[in-house]
Amino acid sequence: MVEWQLPKLLMSVRFRSPAVLFIVLCAVSLGGCVSVPSGKPQAVTPPVEVNGTYHRVEKGQTLWKISRLYGVEIEDLLAANRLTDSSSLTEGQMVLIPERKQRLPESVAAGAQDQEFIWPLKGRILHRYGEYRDSSVNKGLDIEPAGKKLVLASRSGTVVFYSDNFLDLGKTVIIEHPGGFWTVYSGNSEVFVKTGDYVTRGENIASAGGSGRPDGKNYIHFEIRKGHVPQNPSFYLP
Repeated sequence: MVEWQLPKLLMSVRFRSPAVLFIVLCAVSLGGCVSVPSGKPQAVTPPVEVNGTYHRVEKGQTLWKISRLYGVEIEDLLAANRLTDSSSLTEGQMVLIPERKQRLPESVAAGAQDQEFIWPLKGRILHRYGEYRDSSVNKGLDIEPAGKKLVLASRSGTVVFYSDNFLDLGKTVIIEHPGGFWTVYSGNSEVFVKTGDYVTRGENIASAGGSGRPDGKNYIHFEIRKGHVPQNPSFYLP
C-alpha cells in the first residue's frame, strides 16, 4: 500500500535537497512502525576484551551527552555495554567508556547549547520507542499534548521537508541538524515554518492535533534519526 502511493506522494511534497529524498525513501515506516523481526531484540555483543573506564550516570544525563563528554560514538557505548538500541539509562548506572577515553572539561564537552536535544512537546507518551504496536515496532515517540499544543524544534537546524499529509500522518516537518541528525514531527494541525527556514532550538514550529487517528487520539509522532537510521529518543532527550 505504501509503495503504491509513494510516487504520487513524493510529487506533492517539498524537498530542499536530493539527500532529503533519500531519507524519506528510507523512512516509509515513518508512522513509527516497521515489520516485526522474528524473536526478541538481541543485545549487541561487544569485543572479547574492551579496555576503558567507567562513568556513573548522573541525574538528567543522556547517552548522547555522555558520548560527547568522552568523545565516543553512541554505537560504541551500546556495544561496549551490551545494550540494545531500545535500552534506557538510569541514574547511578555504570557505563563502560571504551578505549580509555579521558573525560573532557564540561565547557569543552558541552560546546554550543544548541547541540543538545529538548522535548518537542509537553504531554503524555502514548507509545515509546521499541514498543510493539499493531504487529509492528515503534521507531519514535507518540506524544499526546497536555495543555498547550505547541510543537518546538528539538534542536537548531534547517527545515528540509514538509508535507500536508505524509503517509496519512498529517502535516509533517523534517529538520536537518549538524552531525548527520534529523528530527521528524508528524501529526500537526498547523505548521509555521517552510522548507529552507533555519530554526533555533525551542522555536515554535507547529501546533499538534491533526493526526486524525482511528482511535480518536491526537498526538504527534516524533523521531530522531542519524542518517536514515531511527535512534532511541531516550538517548538524547533529558
